[in-house]
Amino acid sequence: MRGGGSVDVVIVGAGVAGLCAARALARSGASVVVLEARSRVGGRTLSQALGADRVDLGGQWVAPYQRHLHGLLRELGLRTFPQHHDGRKVLEVQGEVRTYAGKVPALPLLDLLDLQWNVWRLERWARRVPREHPPAAPEAAQWDAMTVAEYGQRFMRTPGARLALDIATRAIFAAEPEQLSLLHFLFYAHSGGGLMKLTEVEGGAQAERVVGGMGQVSERMAAELGERVVLETPVRAVQQDDSRVVVTASDGRRWEARSVVMAVPPALAREVEFSPALPPERAAVHTRMPMGSVIKCLAAYPRAFWREAGFSGEAVSDTGPVRLAFDDTSHDGAHPALVAFLLADSARAWTGKPADARRAEVLAHLARLFGPEAAHPSGYMELDWVAEPWSRGCYVGVMGPGVMTEVAAALRAPCGRVHWAGTETAVEQCGYIDGAVESGYRAAAEVRAGLGAQAKAG
Repeated sequence: MRGGGSVDVVIVGAGVAGLCAARALARSGASVVVLEARSRVGGRTLSQALGADRVDLGGQWVAPYQRHLHGLLRELGLRTFPQHHDGRKVLEVQGEVRTYAGKVPALPLLDLLDLQWNVWRLERWARRVPREHPPAAPEAAQWDAMTVAEYGQRFMRTPGARLALDIATRAIFAAEPEQLSLLHFLFYAHSGGGLMKLTEVEGGAQAERVVGGMGQVSERMAAELGERVVLETPVRAVQQDDSRVVVTASDGRRWEARSVVMAVPPALAREVEFSPALPPERAAVHTRMPMGSVIKCLAAYPRAFWREAGFSGEAVSDTGPVRLAFDDTSHDGAHPALVAFLLADSARAWTGKPADARRAEVLAHLARLFGPEAAHPSGYMELDWVAEPWSRGCYVGVMGPGVMTEVAAALRAPCGRVHWAGTETAVEQCGYIDGAVESGYRAAAEVRAGLGAQAKAG
């Protein structure tokens, strides 16, 4: 099948969603092939060695309530461990570094009250957005016409509350508040179990990590599928008619199938030529849902000096390259590390620049946040997801004003024999690895139903 051939289902993309779909279909008896443009599996997850440890350069966290991912981890024999969060946190605002304890930065009383009131309002509004079809919310048109930044200016009275919203938006979406539709923001919060859960470690979206790295999820599924996974095979065309679909790779190889699952981000799907052309609403998904912007940096150290000084390793900043940081020490404590994120405008400002210059600025910023020892790691590595050609960014595709009300119905709807997977299409935990798992299972179920109907008709 590496040279082309005929199968029941072609899956495009060997990330978590595509591999989940392929594994489910193969277990049901369907013949499948997974075509992946990269020389590796995993999509937006990637674990690599840094010294004697294995670190995650892509998605890494697991929440306790993410049932799809936890089920898959159990099946694959993988264990989780708690994300370290004990100690004081660091907040940098306009170059001034402060520390605080608890979940919320220390703010003046009026700012804190303003923030708490608006978090309550946003949580209440989010629950009014149907996860299956957000445009059905009574206020959908109004919310979709407004950016998150406009919400802050209109409803938040204090600069501290607006700053907290800006920081949370960058951390959750890797996008600026000016880029995001409020309806998309509210749907995402509802899909993820609530706005506060998305920002928290204990009991929240950053609660746990996988021993040995999240990349093992895709690696183990790919090992199970064996030669059905074909790497270094970008897909350039998908042609379908009433009886079949033909998938053509960039090198001219062709696979004929009864169905295809597109398990790539919308920003990449736009590079594929579909014949006949996709419906306008689906084509708009590809052109109007750009990726967030992230550069992820890992710095390893001989000792966890920040823990010794009473810090958790968590930091947020509105100044300099690093916008978000966490402790990234191994599960056994033997390999201390910090992980730093360049997000949104910061990532776009630094993408494509010389790696040595970026490394120097990131380490200097970590030293400002955690002390001079942070400038002298024993190991360092990074991944510029903005420049990564087969992702075009991370963590997830985002929607600006007016997009969700136009394209939401097309996100999951099959186009003939073409089905859609990927975390952007998830109902639960959209944007997270758990959402990718859910979407793969859902796409596989759609395909199985279609194959069954075709068999009965035959």
